[in-house]
Amino acid sequence: MSHADTKTRIMDTATQLFARDGFHLTSLRTLTEQANVNLAAVNYHFGTKEELLQAVISRHLLPLNNIRQQKIEAVLAQAEADNKPPVAKDLLHAFIKPTLDFRNSGPGAKDFIALIGRSLSEPDETVRIYFIQQILPIFKLLFTGLQKALPELPANILMTRLQFTLGTMGHAMSSNLRPDQMVPGLPEMLSADELAKELINFVTSGLEAP
Repeated sequence: MSHADTKTRIMDTATQLFARDGFHLTSLRTLTEQANVNLAAVNYHFGTKEELLQAVISRHLLPLNNIRQQKIEAVLAQAEADNKPPVAKDLLHAFIKPTLDFRNSGPGAKDFIALIGRSLSEPDETVRIYFIQQILPIFKLLFTGLQKALPELPANILMTRLQFTLGTMGHAMSSNLRPDQMVPGLPEMLSADELAKELINFVTSGLEAP
């Protein structure tokens, strides 16, 4: 097995176990057994368990953040070229649609979503801190763009509404992962594109409310 294959296997396994059992409850012994590697391989590629966690988060978030940044910057550049303020709905679409599309971006995506969802409700802040560190630049870009789109909103109100938006988006991502868990008699889930459309319409209305 090549070094690249070993590193990938370790990160794949770590994502699964961190999502299932939590970061602190996942022992390196369990991880190495599941990944079929030795402890020296983990130390060689990542150094510590915390550095492995950072690598797991970066592996998924950096490509997603690049996509979101490009799309948000494109909206802002077009608005500047038109000499108009950006449209809030366009900015939200640039941020939300790639985030929802991430669920089907490849192996491990759904485990990663479960890992982040778990971290937001756990008392321990380790995963949450690393996640926030990596999402903060794109969040600031979105926020400053929305300030231009909605200059009438006080910054603290906009921030609060944007937090509501992130919570709604997180719920949509996690609740739509398991169609088999739908309660009999309720309507079928929307397709990915329909879900994105409805979510963007919903949160845009909330952000633009008087």
